Amino acid sequence: MGAKFSREQIQEELKNILVNDFEIAESKIIPEANLFEDLDFDSIDAVDLAVRLQDYTKQKISPDNFKQIRTINDVVDAIENLLK
Repeated sequence: MGAKFSREQIQEELKNILVNDFEIAESKIIPEANLFEDLDFDSIDAVDLAVRLQDYTKQKISPDNFKQIRTINDVVDAIENLLK
């Protein structure tokens, strides 16, 4: 069983990853921000983010689940569901 994180902790870690690893301005990281349209992610960035989130949660993220993710909020929801 993986560690339990609050929604706020997940959001904070996601923000840290996006700022530090992807050099995204903190001001752009809002729940509605689309990873691909607003934050200029490509498929390789999405895979890199999935790997970093797997390291954080110690849980395997299914590629099918990650394909459905579009926004910051979707990422947080997916991580929350993964940790249930």
